Amino acid sequence: MEESEGSNLSEKRDVGPSTALDYLDPRYWDERFSREEHYEWFKDYSHFRYLIQQNVKPDSSVLELGCGNSQLSENLYEDGVNEITCIDLSAVAVERMQKRVQHKGYKEIKVLEADMLDLPFGDECFDVVIEKGTMDVLFVDSGDPWNPRPATVAKVMLMLQGVHRVLKPDGIFISITFGQPHFRRPLFDSPEFTWSVEWHTFGDGFHYFFYKLKKGQRSMVGERPGNKLQVPSINMLHEELESEDYIFRTNIDEMDC
Repeated sequence: MEESEGSNLSEKRDVGPSTALDYLDPRYWDERFSREEHYEWFKDYSHFRYLIQQNVKPDSSVLELGCGNSQLSENLYEDGVNEITCIDLSAVAVERMQKRVQHKGYKEIKVLEADMLDLPFGDECFDVVIEKGTMDVLFVDSGDPWNPRPATVAKVMLMLQGVHRVLKPDGIFISITFGQPHFRRPLFDSPEFTWSVEWHTFGDGFHYFFYKLKKGQRSMVGERPGNKLQVPSINMLHEELESEDYIFRTNIDEMDC
């Protein structure tokens, strides 16, 4: 039987937050990462690998935001991408990830403690910046999704400005989320950014979004042909963050015996 996307069900239930606001507390993440070996938000690599391979070349320099205990960087490395830098705000996550990649012999993967709202990198130094579920945390106290709180917008824009700055010309920002286009587009399409925006959907039943923002080619491409968009309920973000039972059910349903 295949392993579920986390380390085990009982452990994942133990580390679940009492409220979605816990996701904004660094102490929650330190405690969680100290007890949880591995967990994947928004499906594992196999579900969107074909999209990664279309956009990330083996010689790409890649920055992953909010790596946590995800195996995304290791998956990229195993697919031939070896210039990878991972950051996370949690010192516990960083220490454990450093030990994990060293144990596997993936010496080229750099893991640093850093804040995605204040990226400690020079201008135009990465070909690809990728985040999976990290930006969603900024929205847990956003209020009305159609008119998010100014403080939320300010944080998201600060993140996007940093991403835009560190991307090389023609660099790509990949955002994997279940934030629907009608909520993400006003942020992604801010006049200060010089990137095109397109998206794909992936997943069975419940669809997630794979956004590709290419610097230096400003346009709104939209969803690529061939994808059937199944927009989830507007409350799904808060439901999934309030209770990770949705992910647990998904994992159980997908396990092959």
